[in-house]
Amino acid sequence: VEEQLAGDVLYPHSMDGITATGFIAAGPWDFIGHAEVSEDKLDGKVARHLDRDDMVAVTMNTFASTTVQCARCHHHKFDPVRMEDYYGLQSVFSALDRADRTFDADASVSRKRRQWMSSMDKIQEELDELTARVREAAGPSLPELESSIKELEGSKKSKPDAYGYHSAIAQSQDETKWVQVDLGAPKDIRKLVLRASDDDFNGIGAGFGFPLRFKIEASNDPAFINASALLVDTTPEDVPNPKRVPLSFEINPPVMFRFVRVSATRLAIRSKDYIFSLAELEIKNSGGNNVALGKTVSSKDSIEASPRWAKANLVDGKFASDEKVTAGAKTLAQLVAEKNALLKKATQPEWVQRKQILLEEKEMLQSSLDQLPPPSKVYAGTVHQGSGAFRGTGHMGGKPRTIHVLSRGDVDKPGKTVNPGVIPVIYGQETRFELPMDHDEGERRVALARWILQKKHPLTWRSIVNRIWQYHFGAGICDSPNDFGLMGSEPTHPELLDWLAVTFRDGGQSFKQLHRMILTSATYRQTSNANLEKASIDSGNRYLWRMNRRRLEAEAVRDSVLSLAGVLDRKMGGPAFMDFVIEKPEHSPHYEYRLHDPMDPGSHRRSIYRFIVRSQQQPFMTTLDCADPSLMVGRRNETLTPSQSLALLNNPFMVAMAKEWGRKLEKSSLDLPGQIQTAIEAATGKKPDAVELKRWVDYAKIHGLANTCRWMLNMNAFLFVD
Repeated sequence: VEEQLAGDVLYPHSMDGITATGFIAAGPWDFIGHAEVSEDKLDGKVARHLDRDDMVAVTMNTFASTTVQCARCHHHKFDPVRMEDYYGLQSVFSALDRADRTFDADASVSRKRRQWMSSMDKIQEELDELTARVREAAGPSLPELESSIKELEGSKKSKPDAYGYHSAIAQSQDETKWVQVDLGAPKDIRKLVLRASDDDFNGIGAGFGFPLRFKIEASNDPAFINASALLVDTTPEDVPNPKRVPLSFEINPPVMFRFVRVSATRLAIRSKDYIFSLAELEIKNSGGNNVALGKTVSSKDSIEASPRWAKANLVDGKFASDEKVTAGAKTLAQLVAEKNALLKKATQPEWVQRKQILLEEKEMLQSSLDQLPPPSKVYAGTVHQGSGAFRGTGHMGGKPRTIHVLSRGDVDKPGKTVNPGVIPVIYGQETRFELPMDHDEGERRVALARWILQKKHPLTWRSIVNRIWQYHFGAGICDSPNDFGLMGSEPTHPELLDWLAVTFRDGGQSFKQLHRMILTSATYRQTSNANLEKASIDSGNRYLWRMNRRRLEAEAVRDSVLSLAGVLDRKMGGPAFMDFVIEKPEHSPHYEYRLHDPMDPGSHRRSIYRFIVRSQQQPFMTTLDCADPSLMVGRRNETLTPSQSLALLNNPFMVAMAKEWGRKLEKSSLDLPGQIQTAIEAATGKKPDAVELKRWVDYAKIHGLANTCRWMLNMNAFLFVD
C-alpha cells in the first residue's frame, strides 16, 4: 500500500517504489482533455478533475471497500461521507497527473545519475553567477548595445545566397520530416524563432516549403526516445504561412536541453509533391543570445545543393527578410564587435580561467551521463513537468493544485477550499491531516497510506482478506468487495471475516500464510458435488456447504490453450505484447484485433503481459468475461452464453492453437488412441474410460486430430474447475 500510494517518496531509489505508483494512474486517459486542451479551459479542468476522481475511487474502493466517489456531487446518500471528505481525498492527489516517469532500474546507475546531475546543477549555478558578474561590470552600455543589435538582426540583405534547409521530396503531404540542432551541451532555452525560406520555384517565393503543421521538441537524447519536452505544437490545425515574418515562441519557464528538433507533420506543397523547408532556426537563451548559430544540424533527410540548400544553412544567420530602417548608423558587425569588446574588458582573468574549468568539468559530467544506460519509463501518478497544453505542476515545483468543493460536481462552480484528509471511519480521529504549511505534496500521500494501514482501521484488513477469499471461492464472504457500506452485501460469515482480518493483521501480514490457511481448510477441500437437500436450503451455496464449481478466467483459458499447443513462452518480465494491429496511428489510432496473426510467436506469452487498450476491449477475451479495462471491476461477471462456445470453436486463435496441438500430438511416437488419451489427460487431468476413449478415437479417424483438439478445448472438463 505504501509503495502503490507513495513509493516514490518512501522508497525513491528503488525500482519497486517507483513502478508501484503506476497503481495511481490506473484507468483511461483523455488525450484531448490533457494534451490538446490547457488546464485553464473547461475541458482541461474536467479531464483533470476526472483523473483525481479515478485516483480517489481506485484507492478507497481497493483498500477500504468504500464508495467515496458517490460524494462527488452531493453528500453520500447511504454512508457517512460528506462532500468535504471526498474533496479532501482529491486534495491528496492534487499535484499529480497521469504521465510517463523515467527511472533507473539499477540502483547504482540511479545513484550515479543523481550525483552527476546535482554536480551539473551546481556548475550551472556558478556559471550563471559568473555571467551576472560580467554583465554587472559591463554597466548600462551592454543592454543598450544588445537592444541595437536586436533591432538590426533582421536588416540583412533581402535574399542571401544561402536559402536554408530543404528536405527530400515526399509524395505524401502527411509524411513526417524533421531537422534538429545539436547545441553541444544542454543550453538555456527561452525563445524559439522560425524563419521561412524564399525561393521562386513554381512562383512560390516567400514562405517556400514552410510546413502547414509542425511541432518543436527538445531533449538530451539525440534520438528523441527518452525524456523529450514538447515546446511548440501546431499539429492539431494548419497555421498560416508566415512569409517573411518570423514566428517567435516564448518558452516560459525556460528549459535546459541539448537537442532541439522541428518536425513537420503536414508538408508544404511544392508542385505535385511536398517538402519541408526552413531558412533559419534561432534558439535564444534568457540573455537573448542565439545559441544555435553555427551548431551541428542533422535531419531525417536533406537536399544538399550548396550554397543554396544545406543542413548547415539552418543556423548560419542568413535568411530573407524585409529591409528595416534603423536609428543607428553602425552596422550589425560593428555593434557585435563593440559588445564583445565591452564584455572582454569587463571580464577579469580569473573569471575566464574559472569559467573554462567549469565548462570542462561540465563537459566531462555530460560525457559520463551520456554513457549511462538510458533510463526506464513507467506510466504512473507523478508530478508532471511538461509544456504546451499539458504542463502539469512541475513548473510550480510540484505545488498541489487548490481543491474546492464543487457544487453538484461542476468544475465551473467552485465552493470553499479543502485541505487533504480522509473519511470519518475511526471514532474520535481528526479527518484532516496535520501537515506543516510548507509540506511537500508527497507527504499527503504518505499520510493517506499510513491512515489506511492503521491497526485500528475497521475496513482495510477486512477488505484484503475478503478479496483473497473471493479469489479462492469465486465469491467473497462479503459479495460486494468494493463496497462494505449500507448498499453493499452483508457478509455471510461476519465472525469469520473478523477473525481472518485480525489473524492476518496481527500475524505478520503474510499473504502466503493466509493462502496456506485457506487452501488447507476443510471448507476449501470440499468437492463441488451437488446435494439436493442442502441445495433446497441454500441454492446459491452462499454458506459453502460444497465447493463452488468455477470456470477458468479468460486469461487462464488463453494461457492453458497456449500451453496445450506447446507454444507458451514462459519468459518472465519485459515489454508487453500486442495482439492487435494499429491502423492510422498518426491521428486516430484504430486497434484492429482481427488483423493480428495468432501464430506470431511474440504474442505467445502469458496473458499477464498482454498490452491492454483501455478504450477498446479484445473481443475474444471479452466474450469470455474478461473485465472491462476502462472500469474498476471488483468481481467479474461469470456467464454461460452460446457466443462463448462459438468463440472457443471458431476464433482464429483457437483454430490455430488446435492445429498446433494436433501437430504436437502427431509428432509423438504414440498411436492414435495413445495420442487421444494423452490429449484428454492434459486437458482435463484425468484418464478417459474405454467408452469415452473409443468415441474420441472414432471422431479423430473421420475428422482428423486438429478438429478433435478443437472439440476438446470446448469441454466443460477443460473450462471448469470442479
